[in-house]
Amino acid sequence: MQTSTRVTSRLVLQGLQTRAIGTRANNAVLPVSANLLEKIEYLGNKKLAQLKAIKTEFGSKSLGEVTVDQAIGGMRSIKCMITETSDLDVMTGIRYRGKTIEELRTELPKAEGGNEPLPEGLIWLLLTGTIPTHCDIEIIQQELVKRQQIPEHVIKTLSSLPSTMHPMTQLVIGVTALQSESKFAAAYANGMKKSEYWKKALDDALGVIAKIPIIAAIIYRRSFKDGKLIPARDDLDWSANYANMLGFGDEEFNELMRLYLFLHADHEGGNVSAHATHLVGSALSDPYLSMSAGLAGLAGPLHGLANQECLNWLMDTHTELKGNTPTEKDIVDIVQRTLAEGRVVPGFGHAVLRATDPRYTAQRHFALKHLPDAPLFKLVDVCFKAIPPALEKTGKVKNPWPNVDAHSGILLHHYGLTEADYYTVLFGVSRSIGVMSQLVWSRLLGLPIERPKSLTLDWIQNNFDV
Repeated sequence: MQTSTRVTSRLVLQGLQTRAIGTRANNAVLPVSANLLEKIEYLGNKKLAQLKAIKTEFGSKSLGEVTVDQAIGGMRSIKCMITETSDLDVMTGIRYRGKTIEELRTELPKAEGGNEPLPEGLIWLLLTGTIPTHCDIEIIQQELVKRQQIPEHVIKTLSSLPSTMHPMTQLVIGVTALQSESKFAAAYANGMKKSEYWKKALDDALGVIAKIPIIAAIIYRRSFKDGKLIPARDDLDWSANYANMLGFGDEEFNELMRLYLFLHADHEGGNVSAHATHLVGSALSDPYLSMSAGLAGLAGPLHGLANQECLNWLMDTHTELKGNTPTEKDIVDIVQRTLAEGRVVPGFGHAVLRATDPRYTAQRHFALKHLPDAPLFKLVDVCFKAIPPALEKTGKVKNPWPNVDAHSGILLHHYGLTEADYYTVLFGVSRSIGVMSQLVWSRLLGLPIERPKSLTLDWIQNNFDV
């Protein structure tokens, strides 16, 4: 069976259905042939029972004391959110539904002849908690195909923007303009029951995931190419279709896109893009508005925009070395000078991780297989060996190891996608999988509007002033 193509089948017709499904007993056995909605509801019933039991038994338990430093320092590491789709461990990195990156690179279905996981499989996993079959992949692919039409007014809106406007700004505007397509907003306006929120959120979430690559491709073609748009196809997988709309048709690049979109999809709920999406969604703003909020956060240089800064630093280093493969001493000298100038070395260190980011490792394995002799990879390889020890010697860096941003740019650059300003858009397309899955689960669990208590500096001063 070709998983790189979307083939209409009777199973697709069993996909996302609008009929109500009766509540299943928590110990019921889910039929193998259950459709997407049934699988989510089955897991949802188990999680709702778990949520109720946790509130009853542990509701008054403390998760830890919040310090003044944490309140001032951006609420760093405060345990105060529920995110079901993924969890970030300080040593092993991100886990999607309890599975590591390397486990899922093996277990998730691949395109025919490919070695990298199809992001469609990750969509299924995050939504249902189960590893998909090839038939499940077809269901997701067909659900996305049904939703990949872009309204004319959205195309006109994008066409009216200056092509020199930053691609992330254009993406935020484009996704916001898509809000006219929201099934959630329409149903809520007509008096939707609270128990139905998650089903309409699911419909919109799939709409966002289906449409955002098309919006992103329009932005790329307008900003960096001849402006001629390449229409979406219904015979390619999600990643290959996006690559094709950008103007790339090489299967090796398609494999890179599958890996990239898989690796950047989710990162628990506390990072800016996920938290912004969750926060706006908690007010029952629809998934399109919530996604646009998350994208606005992703556009910040301390979040998603960091990937283009990493490539720029590497390109500047490559130029300084006149294209020669550097020694470790060369890199250490450059790092020391960078730090002495009061700047950071982009791509090294992480707010949470205290080990090499497994997403970096996955990209490194891809490079060792496909482009071991590429000059920029040789530069990255030497940086991988030289920079962590150099940062450790300063005594000021808790995590000197590389993160995902330290590697992704040179892979894209190698295959001809050289426009660094566009890299965060790719990140946004990928992140739609995670934050939209999170939003569906927030509505299914009935999580309330988010409303933390803020303090003034005077209150803190007076509270502790003896």
